[in-house]
Amino acid sequence: MILVVMIVCGHHLARRSTCKLGSSSTIFAADDDDVNIRQVVSDVDINGADQDVVDVIGKTPPHALTFARFAHRYGKKYESSDEMRRRYLIFVQSLETITSHNNNNLQGLNSYTLGVNEFADMTWEEFSKNKLGASQNCSATKKGNHKLTDHILPPTQDWREAGIVSPVKSQGACGSCWTFSTTGALEAAYAQAYGKSVSLSEQQLVDCAGDFNNSGCKGGLPSHAYEYIMYNGGLDSEEAYPYTGKDGSLCKYSKDKVAVQVVDVVNITQGAEDELKHAVGVVRPVSVAFQVVPPFSLYTGGVFTSDKCGNSPMNVNHAVVAVGYGVENGVPYWLIKNSWGPNWGLNGYFKMEMGKNMCGIAACASYPVVA
Repeated sequence: MILVVMIVCGHHLARRSTCKLGSSSTIFAADDDDVNIRQVVSDVDINGADQDVVDVIGKTPPHALTFARFAHRYGKKYESSDEMRRRYLIFVQSLETITSHNNNNLQGLNSYTLGVNEFADMTWEEFSKNKLGASQNCSATKKGNHKLTDHILPPTQDWREAGIVSPVKSQGACGSCWTFSTTGALEAAYAQAYGKSVSLSEQQLVDCAGDFNNSGCKGGLPSHAYEYIMYNGGLDSEEAYPYTGKDGSLCKYSKDKVAVQVVDVVNITQGAEDELKHAVGVVRPVSVAFQVVPPFSLYTGGVFTSDKCGNSPMNVNHAVVAVGYGVENGVPYWLIKNSWGPNWGLNGYFKMEMGKNMCGIAACASYPVVA
């Protein structure tokens, strides 16, 4: 079975391949019309990879060589010539979106950039179906219990600089973003409390937290996950309970392998960005969620903002971790850790505009207190 790689709340598309492109190692610049697009390819293998696409698509269509290099870079494997042609047309549409958006940046119309990544040959419908979770009822945050204090907030914050933020992970083909948001905030809390790092088990949450209104690869909420961990007695380490990214397994939790315990869950009042900023500014990283809308999947940098997303708890479809905040070109932003691997966005992170509850970023926010 040949898999097209897709790494956010969703499922792999399984395909049998007759059209296969290779691996990667050096840099090339795209066609003149695609000056914003650069990908990594092998000087040795590129002729063969180019020829595979030329044989199917021909020499004259625009961006054929760019598509060949894209497919080569990401190891794309297509089930047939028809599938390759369809993916090529989607890829060209992505290039047009990227070029148009980034040209608008030159006129000061956008605060963020787009670029080619592994999602560039997917339609938005495919991306949404296979990457994003269903909206959740964030009832725990309707009335938060985070306490504001008189602490003066730092003008900027980045908890990575304190050494408590764990490396970016990839959730693979499972709608388990909520588990990575949970472990991301928990790993930071543990490192802050004990001065050492730990990698925690997302798979335990997928397999075992269903009784707390979570649905494994179909979605869930960090606030519910923290409640499960608190009442369960702890969460195993990733080493003891490794990630498979699949539903349907029996719970294998072992209390003898517990790596962290939760004694309390602190919820941010829905929509209260002042509370969220206070928590991120003086406490530690916080689990948050937001609504992913196009063209966010192709984000490469800058401060993301949108007038197409909602900001209510019923709009959010992706959980992440807020690890800081700052200002870029006069635009205040949240610094957020994603779970789509370190090669997406800003080394696995992104910035989102602060002060407008953008895309519901403060609608479902919470953080744990460790034992």
